[in-house]
Amino acid sequence: MSAPQLLFAWHDWLSLFTHFLMLSMMSLGGAISTTSEMQRYLVERQGWLTPAQFGDSVALAQSSPGPNVLFVALLGWNVGLNNGSVTAALSGVVIAMVGIMLPSTVFTYQVAQWAQRNRTLRAVRAFKQGMAPLVIAMLLSTAWLLGSSGGADLDHWPLWLLSAASCLIIWRTRLHLLWMLAAGALLGAIGLV
Repeated sequence: MSAPQLLFAWHDWLSLFTHFLMLSMMSLGGAISTTSEMQRYLVERQGWLTPAQFGDSVALAQSSPGPNVLFVALLGWNVGLNNGSVTAALSGVVIAMVGIMLPSTVFTYQVAQWAQRNRTLRAVRAFKQGMAPLVIAMLLSTAWLLGSSGGADLDHWPLWLLSAASCLIIWRTRLHLLWMLAAGALLGAIGLV
């Protein structure tokens, strides 16, 4: 599937910006936890990215060193590039990154200061404990989305078996994650998954 050619008006850029502003406030486990909503909006609803572009952007950014929010910059880059120019791509990067970073950064800073001052309150401790299951659920939905994005449904059992084995190995051993990535790349290169 080829990349869509878009002609963005100012309201399209504003729509992209405001959507990332809203996602910023939902990104309790980091921006990666809102990946499923980004995919729904950018690929399914707006058609600004293809499923392959979306998956490639997330995979490339996650395999690169640095903060995990880099995938948002790549999504913005691809949306802008589909709009036809490098200038639009750079605009997409800025719009997406400012949108995803600004509200959550300001909010987190303010809440962290308050929580530090009130860390002994029962409500603060309960809130911290109550957020853990929500963050885990959002991350699991992201894992499901990325695991099935290439059309790999449950009929592709080797891929799911490899994913489960990798999770178990990473959880139970001290083996570095890069070894699992290398093994997955090798198995993919030889056509087993």
